[in-house]
Parts: sequence; structure tokens; C-alpha cells
Amino acid sequence: MDKILEKAKSTNNLTKSELVQILQNDELNEDLFTLADKIRKDNVGDEVHLRGLIEFSNICKCSCKYCGLRKDNDILERYRLTPEQIIDFAIKASKYGYKTVVLQSGEDAWFSAEKVCEIIREIKKFNLAITLSIGEKTFEEYKAYKEAGADRYLIRIETTDENLYKKMHPNMDFENRTRCLKDLKKLNYEVGSGCLVGLPNQTLNSLADDILFFKEIDADMIGIGPFIPNPNTPLSDEQGGTFKLALKVMAIVRILMPTINIPATTAMETLNPNGRIIALQSGANVVMPNVTEGDYRKKYEIYPGKICINDTPNQCRNCIESKIKSIGRTISTNYGFHIKTK
Repeated sequence: MDKILEKAKSTNNLTKSELVQILQNDELNEDLFTLADKIRKDNVGDEVHLRGLIEFSNICKCSCKYCGLRKDNDILERYRLTPEQIIDFAIKASKYGYKTVVLQSGEDAWFSAEKVCEIIREIKKFNLAITLSIGEKTFEEYKAYKEAGADRYLIRIETTDENLYKKMHPNMDFENRTRCLKDLKKLNYEVGSGCLVGLPNQTLNSLADDILFFKEIDADMIGIGPFIPNPNTPLSDEQGGTFKLALKVMAIVRILMPTINIPATTAMETLNPNGRIIALQSGANVVMPNVTEGDYRKKYEIYPGKICINDTPNQCRNCIESKIKSIGRTISTNYGFHIKTK
């Protein structure tokens, strides 16, 4: 195991077999996390990039079995912000000091390409970088968003195991998901992806494949989170993922992809009260505080127990800033684009 970590440190490469060995062996976890933190410091520094998250619609046409926003969840109270509300939240985010906003929603067909482009153009007037996380679209739609001013696009693969993907995503197609990632790269977006750790019947071999996939597609950002069962989904009785394994996958991604952006995800903190701080000390360099206002936070329930649903955007901003400073890190004042130094 020591030799594997030394190889990872010196080459930023590991074989699938070596990845599985790390994932299944907990004896060197602290060494793994320490190495990931050092590689983070050496390559992207001590600044933490804040992205203001706007969850603008919980309406979704998809039926992903793990997600509380799935169209078949009749218990969830649906909402959709108006374009004016989205733009207003973005303006407020700018005033709170955010340099990037993340526009996230279910796959809501009401938001046509024309509507999304108009929202992007208005927000860009306030010197904000824009990340979109709105699902599978056509090449032409992605192109239109880019031309309107979108900078980044997040579309998580969730799992690269095609059989598991099919089981988790009824009426969706793995090939189309990967097509989206390729299209986004062609259009020169900063591309984000990621996976869920702990899905039913997911293997360590599968997680190793996920890690290698992220490296293969040359992603700019990778988000790793534990699977947390939602009681209003078909996976309500499943065990769910663990904080430790999700943290290990995240740390390995940092070691193999030294310069990318890696968020300390809110799902981490749902399982561990100090989850985001621990993640920041194990390779992460991004946090995405919620800047959505009002009861909408509670209604964007992908998984239960989501943190900060009763906080105001200002409370979230002050809270995370205090936590970041408590570990000797600083808040970035730039846009936090991926700078490839190798």
C-alpha cells in the first residue's frame, strides 16, 4: 500500500487494481487524506472558491431512483422560480461577494433554451461566472448557453457501470449522458461531473472505473457525494453510502487530478457534522453555499436531512467563511477557473 501511494504521488496515475486496493484497505486512510491535502495545497493553493447555489426549479421529467425530485414523487411540493427571481438571487449573491453562481434545477422543460439564455445574459451584466446544472440537452442548446455567456456546466455521471446506470435511471441512456459530456468539452465549457458513492449493488471495481473515467474525460471539476436514501423513492430502504468511502474516492480524485476543482459537498456534511471541513482538509477546494431564499430550500429535497435549509443566504455565507478561516484557509476573490499547470 505504501508503494501504491508513493506511485500515486509521483505519477498521478494508478491502475484499476491499485485503486481497488486503496478503496478496500483502510489502514492508510490518514496517509491518503494527508497526501490529497498536500497535493491540493501544492497545486491549487489554500484559497477556497465559493459558488452561490440557486436551486430554481424542483420540477423534473426524469425518474432517477435515488432522487427526491423524480417525477413520480407525488409527495414533493413542486416550485419554479421566475426568471426575474433567479436574476434577483444572482444579484444578491454578487453583493454577498460571490464570483460564481450555480444555476441548478431538475430537468424542467418550461425553461426553454431561449429563457435560459436570457437569464444568463442578464446575470452576466453583474460580472459573475455562471455554472449550469440543468441536465441533458442537445448540442445546439449547450452551444446557445455558451454563446449567451455560460462558463461551466455540471452533469454528473453518477456511475460508469452501465448496468447499474440503467437500473438507477429508467428511460435514460448512458451513451447520451456521455455524449453530453463530450459536447460540452467540444464547446470549451469547464466541465464538471461526479458520482454517488454507495448506490445499491455498486462495487469497488465500479468506483475505480468512475475515477479512471473522470481522468479520461479530462474533467475540470468533480463532485463526490455519498448516496443518501430518500424515503419517497424506490431506494428508501437501502443502506446508503458512507462518509469514509466517499471521502476516500474524493481524495483519490485529487491525487490523480491535481489541478481540478473539487467541492466539499453538502451531502458529506449531512452524514458528518464537520463533513465539509474534513473534505477541505482531504483534497477539496470549493464550497457551494445556497443563496436560494425562503421555503424553496426545503422543497429542493434530493435527499433527506439536507443541511442549512432554514438558514438565510447571509447566514450561510458567514457560517462557511468562519469555518474556512478556522482551518487556516482563505476565501478566494477570483472566479476560480481551472488552471492546468501540468
